[in-house]
Amino acid sequence: MDAITEAGAGTLAPPRAHPRHLAPDADCDAFVRDVYDRYGPLLLRYAARLLDGDWHKAQDILQETAARAWKHGRFLSTRGEHVRPWLFTVTRNLVVDHHRARRNRPLELMPAEDLDASWDSTDSAITTHAVLNALRELTEQQRTVIRLMYCLEYSVSQAAEQLDIPPGTVKSRSFYAVRALRRALAKQGVLAG
Repeated sequence: MDAITEAGAGTLAPPRAHPRHLAPDADCDAFVRDVYDRYGPLLLRYAARLLDGDWHKAQDILQETAARAWKHGRFLSTRGEHVRPWLFTVTRNLVVDHHRARRNRPLELMPAEDLDASWDSTDSAITTHAVLNALRELTEQQRTVIRLMYCLEYSVSQAAEQLDIPPGTVKSRSFYAVRALRRALAKQGVLAG
């Protein structure tokens, strides 16, 4: 490998052109461990700074960067000094993607009581009042899932990301939350039991 590096580190061909120079999968794991050891704290601070101090999201970004480094480890492990700029570029791109996603779908959780319910008819005002009363009977977890899925119209995967739980758990929670809401409305006489 030293002969390859000395022969021209800046002129390495794409990985498909010289497969004999690629590292085996076991070396990819060692490569990612080395990336974490050498660049992990730097990448974490860099991501946190770009995320306005959100260390939890910065850790997620670092993990995704490491996952991408592992995916491309067979090629990157032969690149030597070009690994660091690649890692910082991936981290920056992941942060930009995060900011774009937040801008496209900002999270604005608000109490159910504060939701704008300005419909024309008296029936809809009564229905809104009944739904708000029924929501008060639900647990906070159930109200949160209903807000995300039905008020903010989040997809299952978006709600899962926001709540930091698996998508299957979101589906289960929303099923039981809607069922509890129907029971509460039936208890008020708004729905047939």
